[in-house]
Amino acid sequence: MRKFGAIVLGFCLLAIFIPWVCSGLKEEEEEEIWSQSLCPGKEKVTKLHFYLQDVVGGPNRTAYDVAKSEITDSLPSKFGKVWLFDNLVTAGPEPESKKVGRVQGIVGLSDLHEMAFVMLVNLVFTEGKFNGSTLSILGRNPWNDKVREVPVVGGTGVFRMARGYVITTTYSVDDPYTHGVIEYTVFVSHFDKEAMNLPDACEEAMNLPDTCENKL
Repeated sequence: MRKFGAIVLGFCLLAIFIPWVCSGLKEEEEEEIWSQSLCPGKEKVTKLHFYLQDVVGGPNRTAYDVAKSEITDSLPSKFGKVWLFDNLVTAGPEPESKKVGRVQGIVGLSDLHEMAFVMLVNLVFTEGKFNGSTLSILGRNPWNDKVREVPVVGGTGVFRMARGYVITTTYSVDDPYTHGVIEYTVFVSHFDKEAMNLPDACEEAMNLPDTCENKL
């Protein structure tokens, strides 16, 4: 009899507990549906190609130095100098070419021996089908190298759960340096129900070949 009473009590507790759990899940129903869609889907690699307009001087500047260390001016590496920026991203190298988005964030010179930036920046899309999505870039960028590689560590919108890398080179700089054009080629892996394309060759979406695609 005592055992039967324990079983009844257990069912009563479940009857109280399960609705409470389910009510909590309903608030996150949209996110649950999205996360479950990853299981039958495939991971895609998207290639992005664009140019960053880095304006550090003149009346229309978009980058400002905000801090430096007590040894910054005495070192060739300029260790300790920090910039904040909100730079325009364009489809072509010319500043007047089609606008794609903005690169916003902070960089600092963090190497005592050479000019190498630590980057914490967000690529914010403002045009096309990726409008409103972002990519987060975090890593080391050795400025004097002809070709640099920086990791992509995350994203939002279309680029949820993104990971990948950026290949960046200096396209052009003026002298004295007030405006530089930096070329970016991004390869980013992410989950998406459909492949999306940015206009005008700014983006190229493709499925990985069968030998290296990630099937969940």
